[in-house]
Amino acid sequence: MLTLVGTSYQRAPLELREAVAVEGDALPAVLRALAERFGGATVLQTCNRLELYVPGAQERAAVLDAFATGAAVDRAIAERVFVLERDREAVAHLYAVAAGIDSLVLGESEVLGQVRGAFSAAVSAGVDDALLSRLFHTAIRTGRRARTETAIGRLGLSVPALAVQLARMRVPELARARVLVLGAGEAGSLAARALVERGVGELVVVNRSLEHGAELAAALGGRALPLAQIGAALGEADIVIGAAAAPWPLVDVATAAAARAGSERPLLVIDVGVPRVVEPGVAALAGVAYYDLDALQALAAEHHAERAGEVARVRAIVDEEAERFVAWWERLRVAPTVAALGERAERLRRAELERTLRQLGELGERERYHVEALSRTLVRRLLHEPIRTLQERGAREVYVDVVRRLFALDALEAPERVDGEPSGPDAVP
Repeated sequence: MLTLVGTSYQRAPLELREAVAVEGDALPAVLRALAERFGGATVLQTCNRLELYVPGAQERAAVLDAFATGAAVDRAIAERVFVLERDREAVAHLYAVAAGIDSLVLGESEVLGQVRGAFSAAVSAGVDDALLSRLFHTAIRTGRRARTETAIGRLGLSVPALAVQLARMRVPELARARVLVLGAGEAGSLAARALVERGVGELVVVNRSLEHGAELAAALGGRALPLAQIGAALGEADIVIGAAAAPWPLVDVATAAAARAGSERPLLVIDVGVPRVVEPGVAALAGVAYYDLDALQALAAEHHAERAGEVARVRAIVDEEAERFVAWWERLRVAPTVAALGERAERLRRAELERTLRQLGELGERERYHVEALSRTLVRRLLHEPIRTLQERGAREVYVDVVRRLFALDALEAPERVDGEPSGPDAVP
């Protein structure tokens, strides 16, 4: 049915997640490489996870081969960090992600948009299929349901919001603080807005696209600087939020050291980028406190404890929705066999009915009606249990095989069709 090959903050440290991260421009190539091999694909990438969804029961090595080719990543590293899940487990995992119970920040508010964005990217690349479409639409529905029926998302936390909370803890007087936000995308925008709402003294946005950075800064009453001035901005900052989607660090150790030369002011760096926006080596500089996503896990654990009571309720919703999805898929899978069984029975019924009527000679309309009704009733009652078993029992692949063998549905030779006889899933009343 479905194969998931993925990794997350629970399985790999940040430096390994960085090594397999897919750059935005490379995503269409990754999707095409997977779809050409498996007939469809969706890639879910957030700051804490990278997951590849493809239809069918695929081998982990085959998925990683296609991924490594499309993403141009080190195949050996991918082998170390990616794990395999299939079928119901893969469905339940995606539902848990969408519901916010498989996140660094329990109940985070961003992940639903990221799930939606992942499927939108697949649609734009033309690599979605019916299975993945239903999977991701139902995942979004499950995520919404979890937040409606439980309190898992009541505080609306996100990774950027967690970063801002850390900033407030380390720099209590935000009204005097100068904040430098690196990146004007979703994460950078969320962090900047949260800081402004908490009364930060000054906001500066640096983005690879000055135009986008200026739009965000203007909306929040801050100012934007071009990337070339990042060193000067760093030298004036008290807090740095790294949230850019860049394939390499925007701030290296040498740049940070030059900006900090002669300064005694403490500097708090919170990097939520994958790959990281600020080189981790800046932590060795005097007066610099450096936190990346892995370092945020301790703070996230406190919030996890606050919401832990809701996890069981959300898990029940996830399990219910996963069972519903699997039931849909199995009904879809057995439909051809049910249709073939009905068609086979109807062909036999019509053939035997015509033969019997010819042997009985002239019958009145009433007699013919009763003979016809008798044949239909016998067929319907004989097939009722086999069809019910196919549609309702577990391990349906076993039952499908048995039914096809018992009723010779795959036989090369079949009874000749009687002219005008019906066929298809509606043939048996």
